[in-house]
Amino acid sequence: MTDHHEPVPFMDLVTPHREMEEELLEVVRQALRSARFVGGPQLEGFEEEFADFCEAPFCVGLSNGTDALRLALIAAGVGPGDAVITVPFTFFATVEAIWQAGAAVEWVDIDLSTFNMCPARLEQLCRDQCRRQDDGRLVSLRSGRTVKAIVPVHLYGQPADMDAILDVARSNGLMVVEDAAQAHGARYCSKQHQGWKRAGSMGLAGSFSFYPGKNLGACGEAGALITQDAELARKARMLRDHGQPEKYFHQMEGYNARLDAIQAGFLRIKLRRLEEWNRQRRRLAKRYDQLLEGIDEVVTPSEPSWAQSVYHLYVIRASRRDALARRLAEDGISTGLHYPLPLHLQKACAHLGCKEGDFPASEQAARQVLSLPFYPGMLPEQQERVVGLVREFAASPTVLTGTRP
Repeated sequence: MTDHHEPVPFMDLVTPHREMEEELLEVVRQALRSARFVGGPQLEGFEEEFADFCEAPFCVGLSNGTDALRLALIAAGVGPGDAVITVPFTFFATVEAIWQAGAAVEWVDIDLSTFNMCPARLEQLCRDQCRRQDDGRLVSLRSGRTVKAIVPVHLYGQPADMDAILDVARSNGLMVVEDAAQAHGARYCSKQHQGWKRAGSMGLAGSFSFYPGKNLGACGEAGALITQDAELARKARMLRDHGQPEKYFHQMEGYNARLDAIQAGFLRIKLRRLEEWNRQRRRLAKRYDQLLEGIDEVVTPSEPSWAQSVYHLYVIRASRRDALARRLAEDGISTGLHYPLPLHLQKACAHLGCKEGDFPASEQAARQVLSLPFYPGMLPEQQERVVGLVREFAASPTVLTGTRP
């Protein structure tokens, strides 16, 4: 049993690595003995296995998730003079990748119930805030740039409504590149594809981060893109390696964005466990749902019938979010804020001229979201302790300072 006063960590990265320690160390030994530190069998093996896992024909291993999205966009043909549509409620890397591809950002608000891109608002943006040129291209009235692509984000492991997003993309001649950095193994029931599809496999390309805390995490930095398009994969392989299809023969300006062999080997070992880890996450999420039921101050995550989330995070909404987080911290329970300020209000985005009130759903989410402790291997009594304190807090008298969630 867990002691009542024992801290509850936000996540546990120590226990699983202890369990896998000998397998992981064998990867290092093999690298030391062979001196295959860059490329080689470990990278090729991981690319093949992750492509199979994602039900996509091509995978390109990369140095991190930001590079994965950036190079996916560049390989797809996004560049200076273009604009890309995404959401303001996501990690900053999403917009960084768009900017670093040379494109401008066009924001569309989220659906508060799923935290993902709202297809109706996306359609409205294309209709009311863009004009169509004689050649059929869509041009942003705000930036004057050609709108080239849409980047939906599968936030917290929850798939966005891809059929609706792809419908808008097709009707407007736009590409879709999925930001699946938090959605390794998540599924979406697609009528267009007549069945369940993995996150990242429905657009032209999908990008993933393997930052250590992700559902599939490396022991350092790592990322990958998957795609159905052989030419995009070929370009991405050149872009990650200084624009060279073979050593010292450069066809384009590229980058140094390779996934190293040791991290690829670590990911191969962990990939074999990912489905079970995701099943544990879904079971833990369902138990949180049940334990939190009936607490009026808390809104639990919503999973549509067409989605199978992998719950990278378990995120509630609470009107007194900051006070609740402080109360939990007092009792040794760690929480997270993903994310406290939407991107359109960040100082780094001030040049876009957005103001508070422009994207109300994203702003409300940023005021109310709280990520509870959550990881495979979390004990039932730990969840009970967390929820007991949430219930106690919700029952406490308070001065109303805002609207209900």
